Formats: sequence, structure tokens, C-alpha cells
Amino acid sequence: MSGGSETRRQERRGEVSAASSVGWLRRVAVDVTPLGIPEYRRLWIGNGVSFIGYQVTAVAIPVQMYQITRSSFWVGLIGIAALVPLLVFALWGGAVADAMDRRRLLLGSSLLVWAATFALLAQALVGARSPGLLLGLTAVQSVGFAVSTPTRSAIVPRLVPAGLVPAANTLSFTASNVGSIIGPMLAGLAIARWSFPVAYGIDAVLFTVALWAALQLPELRPDRKSAPTRGLRAVTEGLRYIAATPVLWLSFAIDIVAMVLAMPRALFPEVAATRFGDEALAGWLFSAIAIGAVVGGLGSGWVGRVRRQGLALVVAVLGWGLAVSLAWFASSLWLMVLMLGIAGFADLISAVYRQSIVQLYAPDEMRGRLQGVFTAVVAGGPRLGDLRAGSMSVLAGPAAAWAGGGIACVLVALLLAFSFPALLRYRG
Repeated sequence: MSGGSETRRQERRGEVSAASSVGWLRRVAVDVTPLGIPEYRRLWIGNGVSFIGYQVTAVAIPVQMYQITRSSFWVGLIGIAALVPLLVFALWGGAVADAMDRRRLLLGSSLLVWAATFALLAQALVGARSPGLLLGLTAVQSVGFAVSTPTRSAIVPRLVPAGLVPAANTLSFTASNVGSIIGPMLAGLAIARWSFPVAYGIDAVLFTVALWAALQLPELRPDRKSAPTRGLRAVTEGLRYIAATPVLWLSFAIDIVAMVLAMPRALFPEVAATRFGDEALAGWLFSAIAIGAVVGGLGSGWVGRVRRQGLALVVAVLGWGLAVSLAWFASSLWLMVLMLGIAGFADLISAVYRQSIVQLYAPDEMRGRLQGVFTAVVAGGPRLGDLRAGSMSVLAGPAAAWAGGGIACVLVALLLAFSFPALLRYRG
């Protein structure tokens, strides 16, 4: 009898332990509750799959440009060709998203991206070898991307309850970071083993999933009580709204601080060559931030339960700057990759809360314009960071540019947060 009782007690302890483990896993693992909403699930799948293809093209274009011109100057012009339309049309696209059915706008802008991808495929098939054509098609693709991105972001709060928006954003950013890892690897394989048409063809095929997801959305007209404002006046209205709302402009400002002062990627080739003896190892450094974001996203079940989201955003930016700075002092490649991975995790958390604040703080009729500014900041900040790091490395050396930039990020972020405490007080 005593043996049977002991067996039952052991079984009960095992059941309690298993239940406790499952409960812990649910609290820690990424919250997939938003995927239970069919409209959001289709949008997430479409965006995640198509972003892999977008990253394939993002690698194929500069490689093809270099093969045609044998000039890094022409390769550098690709960044300008993409950035200028992105900054202009992100603001304009956000204003349009506040004035019309967002489903129709998402479809139209997505079709423009798709058409540009097919044109890239066609020029590769005929062997056009035209640098100007590559720059032009890059600009057209950037216009479509600039309009579709804020539109898609403004749609999310209409598809999921407010309490699930942070979880939905975590899922979206995690999927994008997965694409940032898989896409470049797939591009390298396609270019090395086959050709540029195969790379562009992969993008064209994968993008059909994004079109399918957009077609499945319901009509999504903005909620408004008055006639919509259009054109430059609408953009100005959105910028004035941000300027008059400390929580919003602080969320943008602290992201610019993080990206401009502490983004080290322009130094990756130099560090890989001089410290680790092989420029090819820069690939690990470029991938480390995205890998850290993906790993962090898989363990982000706690994100949606945080109420002091403004404070969490500030802490994440401080973590980003500190991890970037410490990465410089790593004694080995793998330790540097680890520290950059931690920085990537912090960057994911800051992006989730920043996006959630922008999506939920403003009324629906302003969301498109605010997402347009968000897109411009997210696109422009890292590129300005590249310029800052490269220039500072020439003037003061890579140590000051890398580690000094991370420390400057921490100090300026602290100064900004405590000088304007509205963000620290913000609760989701």
C-alpha cells in the first residue's frame, strides 16, 4: 500500500512539475495570440514571406551593380536612390493612408513594388547592364515600399485588440529579422549557383503571398468625423501633432539617438579585416544583430504584460548603446557576435514599444501619417548612423567611432529621458 501511495505522490509531483514548466514556457515564449485572428495572420504571413524576397533583391542589386561598373561609388548611389524616395513618399503615403481605404492603398503600392521587381527580372534576363536603369528601378521599388509600409502598420491596430498590439508588433519584427537572415543567404546562393534572374525571380514569386494577404483584407477606411485633409497640408498636420505630443516626438528622438550615435555596421568590414584577419567574417557581424533580435523575439512572451512601456523603451535603448560599446572590447569574434546579438535583442524591444506607442497613442485618423514618420525615421536613422560611424572612424579612429558612439548613445538617451520625463511616465 505504501509503495502504491508513494507512486501516486510521485505522479502528482510530476504532473505539478510539468504544469509549472508549461506555465513558465507560456509566460516566456513569444505570444502568438494575435495569430488567432485570421486577418492579422494572413497579413503577418504575407509580410514575412515577401520580406525574405525583398532582402534577396536588396543584396542582388548592389552585387549586380558592382559587376557592371566595378565601382563602389555606383554601389553607394543605390543607397541614395532608395533613401530619398523613401523619406519623401513615406510621409506622403502616410497622409494618403489617413484619407482613403487602406486596403486599396496597400494593394496599389504593393503592385508597384511587384512591377519594379519584374522589371529588375526583365533587365537581368536581357543583360541590360545599365547602372542608370538599376538606380531608377531601385527608386521605383522604394516608392512602393515607402507607401505600403506605413499603410500596413496603420492597419494592424484595426485588426487586433489594443492589448495585443505589442505582441503583434513583436511577431512582425521577429518575422522581418528572420527575413534579414534568410534573404541575404538565399541571395548569395542564387547568385553564386545560378544567376541574377533567379534572385529577382525568387523575390517576384514570394511577393505574391503579400498580394494574396492584401486581397483578403476587409475594407479599411480611417475612422474620422470630418472630411480628410490631403496633400502637403495633411503631412504638416501630422508633423504638428507629433511636435505637440511629447510622448510621440520623444519616442522618435530616442530612436534617432540610438541609430545615429551607436549603429556600428559601417565599421564591420574594417574590424573583420584588421582584428580578425578576414573581411568575409564581416558577414557574421552583419547577421549578429538580426540573430539576436530573432532569439529575443522567440522569448518575448513578457512584452505584452509590461505597462510602463515608455520606461521599457528607454531601458532598451540604454541596453542597445551599452551592448554595442562593450562589443568593441570583445576578445574574440564570437564574443563580439554575442554582444551584438544582445544589442539586437534590445533593438527589437525598443522597436516594439516605439511602434506600439505610435500606433495606440494617436487617433486612427492620424495613424497613417505617424507611421509615415516612423518609416522615415527607421529608414533614415541607420543610414545617418553609417555616415557618422564612417566619418568618425576616419577622423578619430574606429575605437572612438564604435565604443565612443555607444557610450554617447547612453549619455544622450539618459539626458533626453530625464529632461523630458513624459516618456518615462507613459503607460501602455
